[in-house]
Amino acid sequence: MSGYGKKPNLAIVGATGLVGGTFLKVLEERKFPYGEIHMLATAKSAGRTLTFDGRTYIVEELTERSFDKPIDIALFSAGGETSGIFAPIAAGHGATVVDNSSQWRMDPTVPLIVPEVNPDDARKNRGIIANPNCSTIQAVVALKPLYDKYGIKRIVYSTYQAVSGSGLKGIRDLEEGLKGNDIMQAYPHPIAGNCLPHIDVFTDNGYTKEEMKMIDETRKILGDEKLAVTVTTVRVPIFESHSEAINVEFERPFGDAEEIKAVLADAPGIVVRDDPGNNIYPLAREAAGQDAVFVGRIRRDFSVESGVNFWCVADNIRKGAATNAVQIAELLIKQ
Repeated sequence: MSGYGKKPNLAIVGATGLVGGTFLKVLEERKFPYGEIHMLATAKSAGRTLTFDGRTYIVEELTERSFDKPIDIALFSAGGETSGIFAPIAAGHGATVVDNSSQWRMDPTVPLIVPEVNPDDARKNRGIIANPNCSTIQAVVALKPLYDKYGIKRIVYSTYQAVSGSGLKGIRDLEEGLKGNDIMQAYPHPIAGNCLPHIDVFTDNGYTKEEMKMIDETRKILGDEKLAVTVTTVRVPIFESHSEAINVEFERPFGDAEEIKAVLADAPGIVVRDDPGNNIYPLAREAAGQDAVFVGRIRRDFSVESGVNFWCVADNIRKGAATNAVQIAELLIKQ
């Protein structure tokens, strides 16, 4: 903890939200060292009580004065607009912000960090570090060891994303839809019994904003702005864990699928679940509540000279958001 010389004081911004609550759960599980901790949220949630590490805390309203007190690390999950206003204020008062929104991800002065992939980039922060999109995080954890060994020409993503990625409104839409009540607070169509090829707004090029996030963030995290990436993102009627079919074309040849499995099995943060003869492959239900990225269905793509297909699953609220942010905070206290 040489970066702080003491146990760091923490602030949780958006503490009453789905990811904010998971921040607290993960911090407690990982026994993250801290001095003081402050729970911050909008005026609507101020005054609520939260329990953390055996103590009860009153949620404070987030204001421009919230960071006048000594805070070393601030974990933000309160939306892009809030981060745009308050992250610079926190950083200006000496805190290092780890922000879960999309506000800062593509800012060239802000590092975009997945600790298993580009931990050293965290040192380049000027007070703000961006946490990537949930669907990008799990993908690049699996892609990084392959990129390093074989080089990558092209990536094709097809995602199957849980409703928890839309927060509490998405969860409520599915819960009510399964009861026969299509309330559609989060989505333009009923999600129960449906698959929606529409996550976030459509852009002028026909891709959704979610799809463009995956393209841009993959390139930035891997440090390869010329990498060819294409994406289709789909919202599916499950509560937890994002699943992704990933097709990769390499620059250099590989031996067989067993070689790829061995490379992935040796990489940090990955669990290989690949025994199709016994119906063993990554499942959303098994990934829920876990911090690892699960990879399976690893097989050669015979349509190109050197390519593979694989199936990648992770808990989108944990590794896809809260756990990744806490891992970044752990990097900060080590550095």
